Amino acid sequence: MPHSDTPTIHDWIPYLKKQVGKVDKNTYFIGHSIGCQTILRYLKTLKNNEKIGGCVLVAGFFDLTEYSYTDEPKYEEEKRRIARPWVKSSINFNKIKKHTNKFVAIFSDNDPYVSLDNSEIFRKKLNAKIIIEHKKGHFDPYHNIRKVPSALKSLLEISK
Repeated sequence: MPHSDTPTIHDWIPYLKKQVGKVDKNTYFIGHSIGCQTILRYLKTLKNNEKIGGCVLVAGFFDLTEYSYTDEPKYEEEKRRIARPWVKSSINFNKIKKHTNKFVAIFSDNDPYVSLDNSEIFRKKLNAKIIIEHKKGHFDPYHNIRKVPSALKSLLEISK
């Protein structure tokens, strides 16, 4: 993704759209963190008749913990500036659900950035299947996570 240290909705959604091209029922998405937001916002741009197979969303969020902004105090304002549009601008869940009814959202019970409260939003707004992993942090190399077997297993399940 372009300038991954400073992701913007304005740049990431069109970039994803260009990379994906034409979608169909055999198109599946797996996203991580802000990539989940990107995928959902991308789905909103599809035409009503365009359908995809489904989405697996790992450590996705609609709200971030306060720790997200304070782990590196000298970058706090920059991080808030980057995150603000992603968490403050609305998402049309009804439009997103027109493109698929297969969502899986995977969370960790010790993610310092994404609270488990987000899982309820995914469940209620997208009717997502929720998976809670134990002690996986933010599912990133910093937390010594390089593979997420439940993501692959979920993709295989929803693609049947």
